[in-house]
Amino acid sequence: MPSTPRQIVPTGVSAHREGVDRLLRSYHSIPVDAPVRLAKKTSNLFRARAAISAPGLDVSGLGGVISVDPKARTADVAGMCTYEDLVDATLPYGLAPFVVPQLKTITLGGAVTGLGIESTSFRNGLPHESVLEMDILTGAGEIVTATPDGEHADLFRGFPNSYGSLGYATRLRIELEPVKPYVALRHLRFDSLGALQAALDRIATDRNHAGVPVDYLDGTVFSATESYLTLGTQTDEPGPVSDYTGEHIYYRSIQHTSVNHPKTDRLTIRDYLWRWDTDWFWCSRAFGAQNPRIRRLWPKKLLRSSFYWKLIAMDHKHNIADRIEARKGNPPRERVVQDIEVPIERTAEFMRWFLAEIPIEPVWLCPLRLRDRSAPSDVLSFDAQRPWPLYPLEPKRTYVNIGFWSSVPTVPGDIEGAANRTIESKVAELDGHKSLYSDSYYSRDDFEQLYYGGGEYPALKQKYDPRSRLLDLFAKAVHRK
Repeated sequence: MPSTPRQIVPTGVSAHREGVDRLLRSYHSIPVDAPVRLAKKTSNLFRARAAISAPGLDVSGLGGVISVDPKARTADVAGMCTYEDLVDATLPYGLAPFVVPQLKTITLGGAVTGLGIESTSFRNGLPHESVLEMDILTGAGEIVTATPDGEHADLFRGFPNSYGSLGYATRLRIELEPVKPYVALRHLRFDSLGALQAALDRIATDRNHAGVPVDYLDGTVFSATESYLTLGTQTDEPGPVSDYTGEHIYYRSIQHTSVNHPKTDRLTIRDYLWRWDTDWFWCSRAFGAQNPRIRRLWPKKLLRSSFYWKLIAMDHKHNIADRIEARKGNPPRERVVQDIEVPIERTAEFMRWFLAEIPIEPVWLCPLRLRDRSAPSDVLSFDAQRPWPLYPLEPKRTYVNIGFWSSVPTVPGDIEGAANRTIESKVAELDGHKSLYSDSYYSRDDFEQLYYGGGEYPALKQKYDPRSRLLDLFAKAVHRK
């Protein structure tokens, strides 16, 4: 049966204030010469985290929805609140965040400081673009309120893609949008990457296809001759819906043989938002969870990304996958877990290169455009030409996020991270960027040119973390042994 929202009770201002007080006490208990980090057991990062022996910040009181204002269509949310809790707190009002990243345990604060994306990004941009204000614990140990036009507007603009190197969000006020109970899907098949790119560009710009509005848009590439765009349209028309939270696998439901006749489907809004979480897109196959015999025995409550993360952590701790490869006489495998963005017109070119050079499939596509800041009434109409300096996407230009998450065989004698380095080089050649949640191998000069906002990041670092209590962005993001 389709999943139903859980009852999420807002924590309220008083409980949130207590959580912030615990956070501040923990900050001041850390030795002044020790680096500051979050004390959290879980993470949606795939890069190695620096080992720090000092105690971390106590964020145990920052995990809930503080309040929802259905009339204003806003929510005040603690920085460590997961999107699963946030969605379940807003759906009863017929509202949802403007962008809901794919995995349930991604936190709002994490999606803003580390960027997030989903199938509404072609019309709603990225999660930080629907933030109205943020309370941020800076590296200096102060809580400041950052808004688009206030005293800390520079931090508001520089916070996205800073990955906690400037501070941590303790509270975010975000916009919400109305949603209907169901999403009707059309899966369009393409037999060429050029045709896929052309359709993706047109639909992302027009926001409709064949006379039907498109509210959600993403794509899946299985090969150079089999790819799909999935178009979602909100609807309140009742009727049968599919269930991909148990036996059936969502990404396999996309596939069909006809280029001329789209396959259709329907999901509840909640199941649509979490359609990728059950099987972590397609990555659950690495754990055997897509084997029909195993799946029948796999507890339904453990068909979710948070459990697969535990399996990944176990593998990292004990080197299970490498040991299995060694018993087969194979070298260790290189982890290639990346999301990159290229301009829409370079999408087919990148995909042809990738499919020829990197043995990973399927691949996820998600178009995005920065939200239009030209309207005089737009509360975030600041610096419309360069609103977010640490991840400089151009306004009124369509990009495509391309996600690929697997591993490839290593070649004896190759430099460490050979495949990832090759991808980084190709992405830069195509005027793109990559997300920093996974291993990176840039030189410092290249990294600063791509991610330091033309000198804005060092100025923000000096202003909000003058004693360098927080790791520098390069030190956090770039793989070094």
